[in-house]
Amino acid sequence: MAKTKTNCLAYDLKETIAYITFDDGKVNAMSIDMLKQLHTAFDQAEADGATVVLTGRQGVFSAGFDLKTFSQDAESVVEMMRLGAELAERILSFPFPVVTACTGHALAMGAFLLMVADLRIGVVGDYKIAMNEVAIGLTVPYFALEIARQRLSPAAFSRSVTTAYLYPPKEAVDAGYLDFLVPEDELADCLASHANSLASLDLKAHKATKLRARNASLLAIRAAIESELTLGHVDFSPT
Repeated sequence: MAKTKTNCLAYDLKETIAYITFDDGKVNAMSIDMLKQLHTAFDQAEADGATVVLTGRQGVFSAGFDLKTFSQDAESVVEMMRLGAELAERILSFPFPVVTACTGHALAMGAFLLMVADLRIGVVGDYKIAMNEVAIGLTVPYFALEIARQRLSPAAFSRSVTTAYLYPPKEAVDAGYLDFLVPEDELADCLASHANSLASLDLKAHKATKLRARNASLLAIRAAIESELTLGHVDFSPT
């Protein structure tokens, strides 16, 4: 049983299930440091051949990219955006099943991480899920549009990206952000049950089928990363 812990992330391997919990004690902002730690955790899960369960802190899954970084130099903005986009791309094509547990608010990059998982379980509660970029003065990046396009219903896609609508959990299920909800006190058992069920799949077939089904989205996301998330092209700073 492998356990590791950093300043804002814990990795706990239980047989064939890797539990990755990220918690910065605040709103789980996707800073450069947080994103690097998440990439490292997925490196370990891939090396362990493990099905992943990704969870945030109680009350907050993630508030999205660290807005303070947008006021820094262009290199930092590019690095943060690419790390986030490539993490989403990686989860969408991860060779083993990935389950996300939405424990609270999931905004922008937090919502993107929900949409790329194989199974998304939310807790019943008073929180919101949204692509809220246009509400805070940001333009939705192309990679995020491609992520949302492959998972949200057409109506929810349009409403999400153009109006920054804040979806409560039940509406988030209907929109496509989540698959289903469970009471918070049932979440741990539910995650273990579904993760073990997914781990029992033929994982070679799972990987091959996932890549086949998501090929068009993955190609579009990669093209968006290469064309947009480079120095001289990134322009998502708050107005």
